[in-house]
Amino acid sequence: MSKKLQNIKAVQQMLDGTHKFQTKKIVGFSDAESKGKQSEHREIGDVWEETDAHGNAYIVEQRDGFRIRKTKNSEIFQSVRDELHSFPNCRKNVCTCIGTHHLDQKMRKIHGMCFDCVIEMEHEMKKAGTYEEYEQHKIRENALAWLRDAERDVELLKQTYTQTQQFVSNSDGHVEHWSAKMTVEEFENTIQQQFEQFKIKFLANLDRKEKQDENN
Repeated sequence: MSKKLQNIKAVQQMLDGTHKFQTKKIVGFSDAESKGKQSEHREIGDVWEETDAHGNAYIVEQRDGFRIRKTKNSEIFQSVRDELHSFPNCRKNVCTCIGTHHLDQKMRKIHGMCFDCVIEMEHEMKKAGTYEEYEQHKIRENALAWLRDAERDVELLKQTYTQTQQFVSNSDGHVEHWSAKMTVEEFENTIQQQFEQFKIKFLANLDRKEKQDENN
């Protein structure tokens, strides 16, 4: 092949990204260091850190005949996941819960224990004569949680009613604008004011119910 044709071929390869200088892997110090660590003799139980060519850090542990390679923060992430799904208030000496039932997950959010341990706790309270006080407290907490949800709903309603909305109305990307239903002042003088009055009555009824239960 003539030198001119070789030059044309080289240019075409460079345009295609297949030229040997474009595809050739250059082994630098970090690659050599990484390979050196991989081939280094390790004892069973040894733990060390490695970094790949992209700067990602890994924790490597030598086992009998093989190595375990984990991202550096994997243990932290796993401990956070375990904590979020744990049942810290269960009785460790008797609880056999594995936490897969939806009732267990529901009780974990409320009491930090599985469903069976909640039933056992309430049974012990009934025997000790403290269940009624516990039940009143639970009713109040549930009522206050509902009220907090209602307050968030009113705030969301306020944003929806007092802000101009825009929507993509068709496949052509046409944007349609919807004007606000009322001003912020109008909302506060009507819906917000009515809700505040309802909240006052709600809390007053809750307090009155508690006092009646205490006197009985």
